[in-house]
Amino acid sequence: MNTVTITNLTKTFNNLTAIDNLSLGIEKGKITGLIGADGAGKTTLIRLIIGLLLPDSGNVEVLGLNPFTQKPELVSKIGYMPQKFGLYEDLTVIENLKLYADLKGINAPSPLAGEGRGEGSIFDKMLEFTSLAPFQDRLAGALSGGMKQKLGLACTLLGTPEFLLLDEPSVGVDPISRRDLMKMVREMITPETTVLWSTAYLDEAHSFDTAVVLDRGKVIYNGKPHDLASTPQEFEEKVIELMGGYKKEPSKIAQNYTPIDYNSECSVEADNLEKKYGNFYAVKNNSFCIKRGEIFGLLGPNGAGKSTSFKMMCGLTKPTSGTARIMGIDILKNPAKARSNLGYMAQKFSLYGQLTVRQNLQFFAAAYGINLLDRKKRVDEIIEVFDFKNVQNQKSEDLPLGFKQRLSLACALIHNPPILFLDEPTSGVDVIARREFWNHITSLAKKGVTILVTTHFMDEAEFCDRISLFYKGEAIAVGTPDELKQKAHASTMEDAFITLIKESGK
Repeated sequence: MNTVTITNLTKTFNNLTAIDNLSLGIEKGKITGLIGADGAGKTTLIRLIIGLLLPDSGNVEVLGLNPFTQKPELVSKIGYMPQKFGLYEDLTVIENLKLYADLKGINAPSPLAGEGRGEGSIFDKMLEFTSLAPFQDRLAGALSGGMKQKLGLACTLLGTPEFLLLDEPSVGVDPISRRDLMKMVREMITPETTVLWSTAYLDEAHSFDTAVVLDRGKVIYNGKPHDLASTPQEFEEKVIELMGGYKKEPSKIAQNYTPIDYNSECSVEADNLEKKYGNFYAVKNNSFCIKRGEIFGLLGPNGAGKSTSFKMMCGLTKPTSGTARIMGIDILKNPAKARSNLGYMAQKFSLYGQLTVRQNLQFFAAAYGINLLDRKKRVDEIIEVFDFKNVQNQKSEDLPLGFKQRLSLACALIHNPPILFLDEPTSGVDVIARREFWNHITSLAKKGVTILVTTHFMDEAEFCDRISLFYKGEAIAVGTPDELKQKAHASTMEDAFITLIKESGK
């Protein structure tokens, strides 16, 4: 028996087909994973299922109801957790729970009266189950990513919905938080509850009863994840095959790249870096030396101190004590000179959406100090090397995500820096774009480019020469991927990550 039956569903936006003649059944009482990259159609499909969007053609039936003509009857039967968790950030944890209870018509005490915290209340149970009881008076905006995730889920589960829709609840959070979330969902739902969980993480596929893989608005796989592949690592390979395959070729970007030469034992060096906010250490005693041509990964749970370390290394945040050196140049004493040797690729690709591809490249060439006479020549070279000829006059906001990623890398490399800082550079892009990106990065490293990278994809950690595993502001383990796996007696980086964090006992 199906909770959802979809027949020949189509939805377009400005001539872009988001959902392409899609037919699908979602089985009652199962957790179905809706898997695909940003732009694959996941959010559009979820919004069509719950009646937030109208289709161009096709039919949807949810719990025996039409979501477009019978929406009021459907609302009380579903729980919907949108991306970014749908929280009110200027309300506290308990106020968010009580507001959602009111919105769902659940008979609960008034938040203004300070009631509802008694033994056995629905809020009490939710707070206990999510481990948020000690933080119930904290503003939602001040919670970590993992805590927001748990609170968003708790709000969604109020009223015991028959059908739970979670739109990328695990995006941007670490493997421990992702496993905790799945455990929470399985423990809090009834055997009759149907769950549709969308994700860009292919390694989550084996957590679901059923895996539905979307690509460009079409279903390319629908079935048990184990029927496609016996392990999560194999699952990715099978999806790549279904998408048409990926053939690794020599990186044209690396072939044409000649980084600035320099003489320094450590390309990038952290020297007892610390960042303190009041009595709280965001980063403590952080020291490392990254050699020329090395790929060095910063891994750790949300709130571990990775981003703070990254910003201090770039000179974007001033350390409380200690310093960093880029090619021997102190980031505090000579920040402009130190930063001139860096190419920085930020999360979500800091491009100017209203500017064309060429205009973005021109802007970053100027920002990185390339003189006017050399600028046009360098931009032309980059357009040639990165295959941007056919899109050079398109606005960057209109590009597919894979192109945005490549453009962001091109902007970071335009001044031939010997060092690259990459902050979660593959978040949201499809598996083939991720493979292609890492082909370029590993090839650049072989040419002598030094790379510092943060990522939440544990399979990407395998591409690093060395990894610093961060937890509560400190490095708890440093080594090659194999060394960390051996230390944790683990076969995968994800298992090593979780084991080493738990063993640190902090």
